[in-house]
Amino acid sequence: MEGDLVERARLQGTRIVRFLFCDYSSIVHAKAVGSGSLRRKLTEGVGSTRAQMALNVRDELIDIPQMPPVGEVRLVPDPATYAELPWAPGSASVMCDLITADREPWFACPRSFLKHQAAAAEADGLAIDASFELEFYLGGRAPDGGVEPMPRHPVYSTIGLDEQHAVVLGIVDALAELDIAAEGILNEYGAGQFEISVPRAPALQAADRQVKVRDAIRGVAVAHGMRASFAPKPFLDQIGSGAHLHVSVWKDGRNLLHDPAAEGALSTEGRHVVAGLLDHMSGLLGLVSPTVNSYQRLVPDTWAGVFNAWGFDNRETPVRVASPFWGREEQSLNIELKAVDSSANPYLALGGVIAATLAGLRAGTDPGEPVDVNPARLDDPPERLPLSLEEVLDALAADDVLAGAMGEDMLDTYLRLKRSEVAAYAGMDADAIAAEYRYKF
Repeated sequence: MEGDLVERARLQGTRIVRFLFCDYSSIVHAKAVGSGSLRRKLTEGVGSTRAQMALNVRDELIDIPQMPPVGEVRLVPDPATYAELPWAPGSASVMCDLITADREPWFACPRSFLKHQAAAAEADGLAIDASFELEFYLGGRAPDGGVEPMPRHPVYSTIGLDEQHAVVLGIVDALAELDIAAEGILNEYGAGQFEISVPRAPALQAADRQVKVRDAIRGVAVAHGMRASFAPKPFLDQIGSGAHLHVSVWKDGRNLLHDPAAEGALSTEGRHVVAGLLDHMSGLLGLVSPTVNSYQRLVPDTWAGVFNAWGFDNRETPVRVASPFWGREEQSLNIELKAVDSSANPYLALGGVIAATLAGLRAGTDPGEPVDVNPARLDDPPERLPLSLEEVLDALAADDVLAGAMGEDMLDTYLRLKRSEVAAYAGMDADAIAAEYRYKF
């Protein structure tokens, strides 16, 4: 495999290869190597200080005992993820695991965490497929280095697609070269806001795709003189952006969620999955909506899902059972988590969701009746989900299933890093908070 990649890089004229990993804060980091070093680096990896993971979302180095500036881990690439980057000619990228000097997965490696959760599902005879549906904003680059806001067009309109046809087509073409199909793309509610969906894939590949899609969209935007933002709430006067996570559970080649005779075609096992997600939702938010900016997005009447409830095609609940498509009902039935955003590390988010899914299936609990109205309109609404990052981090720490899945060191270091973010933004003006997050993801 290594020799094949080296020859491929030579034939493509690739001069540098980015070794990528996504940190606790969902920042995609890269260490690039020259093509002349590629053969060695594909096997020996690239060194990185353990302290790299102790940088919070503000690039502040947090004092975390398990992540000192002494010692290092290696970025060891997964050759199957290698791809040339059409928006950066002469460059390619490859996703990496963080491996210790003992050649074992580092406790803080998010990609290894997801691998472990997928293996836990496999041990139960299950396979998890997933897809992230990403919302993002496009903005023009102003002469002073700032951002020129885009005009707002009617939601889902052809006007919005026509206005940004060149960049949209560039995104679709770039994804195609990465072997990722753009299943759907549309202009969303916000000024310059778009949404893109891609086909489902096995869990690890789905998370890798999320990183690649974000990189591709940002890169294509830069090539068109623009900037792209995946922040949960980049502009306080605009609607927020989610990274809706669609999940299905498979056993012996069949979708375990699907029962054509059941209400909404959702099987008994599917209801167990919903129950598991709801039972652990407060803690899950610490992984899927893990920034201060996330809670500027999570408000009622924004299709984000802020009450602990579920429903069939109810876009105001955090857990939505998406109705299947005609002719491929079993293949397309899935459960969507709407309370996810792109400030979440996709490996940690999906790994946590798998842990909650397995807990629901093992417990065999029922989620109760689906909600068929906007929960905010009920006289007696369901439980309101936590309102702040501080609260969800406490819930994550207290959730035995999620804490157990992460392990003591990952949980402790993650909480230390995220609580530093709570402290950093305490008392800061809301507009200033949104501005700080605007172009980090």
